[in-house]
Amino acid sequence: MTLTPSRQATPELKALVHLFYPSLDDLGAFKEVAESEMPEVPRKLLWHDAHMTVTVESHHGSSVDVRVLDTKLTPTHYSRRILLTRQSDGRVVQFGIVRLNSTFLGEDVRKEIESETTPLGRVLIEHDVLRDVRLLSLWRIEPGDDLVKVFGLDRPETCYGRTALIYCNGLPAVELLEIVAPGE
Repeated sequence: MTLTPSRQATPELKALVHLFYPSLDDLGAFKEVAESEMPEVPRKLLWHDAHMTVTVESHHGSSVDVRVLDTKLTPTHYSRRILLTRQSDGRVVQFGIVRLNSTFLGEDVRKEIESETTPLGRVLIEHDVLRDVRLLSLWRIEPGDDLVKVFGLDRPETCYGRTALIYCNGLPAVELLEIVAPGE
């Protein structure tokens, strides 16, 4: 696959992390990497232009649930810090930060996302929102205390993530930081 991350688009990693953490280091130590520098499974899970919900469910052979850890709401944006967990056993498979420009989505879609009961990708798919997922950067992460805790680790383990942007109906509506659980 030929996929070239866009270096000139948002989201900016620090801006997303600062929505919920005072500093980037509070979440982890991030190093931008090429797909060739990633182990096979994280590369498969992150190096694509598809919804993580679908990719993670296919990889794990299980639907996933969203667990919202924290939210922020402004007149134009809805942001959340989340975990995706396998329905089969409740295991955390992904951590994420999402910032959604709610002015670019219909009222029904926005309300369902803000209900915090369904993963974002599933909502967009079920509402047939025309979407284009654009991979921006791939990251190797040495997790900080919070990531160690949410992933249920005994000690820090290297993990991998990506920043991406989702265009909905042609408009840049969703900024994402997605980190897959270590051992994937």
